[in-house]
Amino acid sequence: MREEFASSRLKFVTGDVRDLQTVEEAMRGANFVFHAAALKQVPNCEAFPVEAIRTNTLGSENVRQAAQRTNPETVVAISTDKACEPINSMGLTKALMERLMLRQTNHTTKFVCVRYGNVIGSRGSIVPLYTERIRRGLPLPVTNFEMTRFLLHLGQAVETAIAAALEGEHGQIWVRKMPAATVRDLVSAMIPAPDYPIDHIGIRPGEKMHEILVNQNEMRRATEHDDYFILDDEPKTTSPSRDEYTSFNTERLNVDDVRRILAQARDVFDE
Repeated sequence: MREEFASSRLKFVTGDVRDLQTVEEAMRGANFVFHAAALKQVPNCEAFPVEAIRTNTLGSENVRQAAQRTNPETVVAISTDKACEPINSMGLTKALMERLMLRQTNHTTKFVCVRYGNVIGSRGSIVPLYTERIRRGLPLPVTNFEMTRFLLHLGQAVETAIAAALEGEHGQIWVRKMPAATVRDLVSAMIPAPDYPIDHIGIRPGEKMHEILVNQNEMRRATEHDDYFILDDEPKTTSPSRDEYTSFNTERLNVDDVRRILAQARDVFDE
């Protein structure tokens, strides 16, 4: 990255979010902080929950404390659908991250969280895994064809973080509205031939059939906008049009739609 994005405007720092001093030194002089450090692979966090706590929760507390000492204008913490009604270690640690980052402080820094689902092509996600296995001619591991998953590309994830940084208010959670697809349609969009081999592995520990981005309780304090739900501490007199927002009740992509969004994601990464 240092060679690819060589610029006098950029400074690269090697460190560890688990170390408060390192985080503080990296943040000194920053106006905006985007906190994206995380262990985010569900099976890995299930196998090593203490490591997930150290990075996702305690590391986030380091970011919060460092912000109190270095006074950036805004801190945007990147969360996940798995923090909403968490059933696995990764989700639990990210839910605690949200609470740590958004708790009230007598400080001038604005803290905002953003929540979204799977960023296509991000490290550890299913699309790069399937792409590599198809390249090598290996079977694709499938948990359950009827599972649904939110999908967005990197550009949309970046837009969400920037919008929350510029327009969000302290203590808010910004939830990106996204379409979703079944695992069946995702696989159908990616395989090179209808008879490509599939390995049915079953649902893994800590996985949900459908992802939740806003639950019923949160909807009581949500305002709905064209592209987002925005959550804050105050109950609303009028609730959004649905009880919860999940990958099952959002816009559903078909196979051609999935192919199109995969192509968009490739264009973003190629740029």
